[in-house]
Amino acid sequence: MTFRDLGLSSDLLRAVAEQGYTQPTPIQRQAIPTILLGQDIFASAQTGTGKTAGFTLPLLQRLGNTSPSQGHRTPRALILTPTRELAAQVSDSAKTYGKYLSLRVAVIYGGIGIGQQIHSLRRGVDLLVATPGRLLDHLEQKTVDLSQIEILVLDESDRMLDMGFIHDIRKILAKLPSSRQTLMFSATYSKTIQQLANTLLKSPSLIEVACRNTASEQVEQVVHPVARERKRELLAYMISFHNWKQVLVFTRTKYGANRLAEQLAKDGLKTAAIHGNKTQAARTRALNDFKQGKVRVLVATDVASRGLDIEQLPHVVNFELPNVPEDYVHRIGRTGRAGQPGRAVSLVCKDEYSLLDNIEQLLNQTLVKKVISGYEPISPVELELEQPNRKRSKPRRSNRAKPQIPSEPKPTQKSTSVGRRIQKKLERQN
Repeated sequence: MTFRDLGLSSDLLRAVAEQGYTQPTPIQRQAIPTILLGQDIFASAQTGTGKTAGFTLPLLQRLGNTSPSQGHRTPRALILTPTRELAAQVSDSAKTYGKYLSLRVAVIYGGIGIGQQIHSLRRGVDLLVATPGRLLDHLEQKTVDLSQIEILVLDESDRMLDMGFIHDIRKILAKLPSSRQTLMFSATYSKTIQQLANTLLKSPSLIEVACRNTASEQVEQVVHPVARERKRELLAYMISFHNWKQVLVFTRTKYGANRLAEQLAKDGLKTAAIHGNKTQAARTRALNDFKQGKVRVLVATDVASRGLDIEQLPHVVNFELPNVPEDYVHRIGRTGRAGQPGRAVSLVCKDEYSLLDNIEQLLNQTLVKKVISGYEPISPVELELEQPNRKRSKPRRSNRAKPQIPSEPKPTQKSTSVGRRIQKKLERQN
């Protein structure tokens, strides 16, 4: 099957061909014809399967089939994404595929000034890509009109719920026409997502191109048990020893991302960090440097990771496992994209074994565990405490172990008498 078989227009086919794509992916084969028919859909697909083109291509065609108004052009299609990076990526895709159409695409998100966005909206927009928070800002300032929306797309809707956007989304939905077409895309499938789909979608077509809550088959997954205090050392060793050129590393916190980036830089590895406290300009610069090979290691939190569309990213490392098991699927989905192989490495210490169990239950599989020689999963202190047949000493008040000092043996009667004779002999000589 080719893209021409999906019923796309010649202008869209020309743009797709210029990007070097000839055959649609499974999600594109199923989603594009259904969306062109005007049906609601719920699509469960892993990142890297081509889902962005799966909804932007038919969306652009539907908008292109109707002439935009001659006066002020209000948005007719709205795409909501959880993060700035993903919004920028989707907007770029829409502009790339719609380059031969007379449609205007705009993107709005936080972290940058709102003035330029207001100017873009006033010029007129057909397709609007937005993050929920910034879109609400525009709604409050009455700088955007959503009354003419014909198509709504919720991209990575599971992540938007995880990030607490459900109330923002409901406020936005209240401003949209009820007679719209709604498309939901999610990498994971939970009861919460199912409940949201039931309230938003009208007789939707269910599109599922992979087993629910599973990682891409293109991603090789391995777990390296290691002591917590040796994680950074092991990470630097693997990157250097295997000569990894491009590594995306995940931490749980912003502070942890900064700290790890500084430590890896001291190890001689060019490293940058991106997280919610970074300005949008700094995040964009770090991501561009990483894509261009100027930065070897990019340390990111889960919030900043969404939308990191990096072609042929070979390695993803979980420096710390996520608290939410579904986030593991999103993290490793940054590699193994578009049919390319990828490798996901998780450095797991003893305190994270319960998190690992939750992830394996979600995936319904047991991940491969490999201990790296010299980086055994136990610290010297723990090893000391867990030696068999070792007597435990009573702790001092400071809770530090008191060393056992062996007492001197009591002298026997024979050794005492010999010592007295030697002492008397020395006295006579003196």
